[in-house]
Amino acid sequence: MASKKPENMSFEAAVTELEQIVAQLESGDLPLDDALKKFERGIALARHSQQTLSSAQQKIDILMQADDTAPLEEYQRD
Repeated sequence: MASKKPENMSFEAAVTELEQIVAQLESGDLPLDDALKKFERGIALARHSQQTLSSAQQKIDILMQADDTAPLEEYQRD
C-alpha cells in the first residue's frame, strides 16, 4: 500500500507516523536502503508538521490581537 502524501495528512496522523519511523530507525534493524527511505519519509512528514504548526501559530497570533478595530487579515501559509 502506498503511503499517503504528507500534505494530505492531518497533523496528528503525520506526527504518529513520524514517531513510528523514528522508533524503527532507532531500533537499528532496518537495512540501509529501507532506512534511507524511512528517513526521507520522516523528513517530509516533519516538514509538513512544521508548516502546519506555523500556520496554526500565525492564525492564533491574528486572533489574539488585542485591537478589536484591527482589520481581519488572511493568514499566509508557508
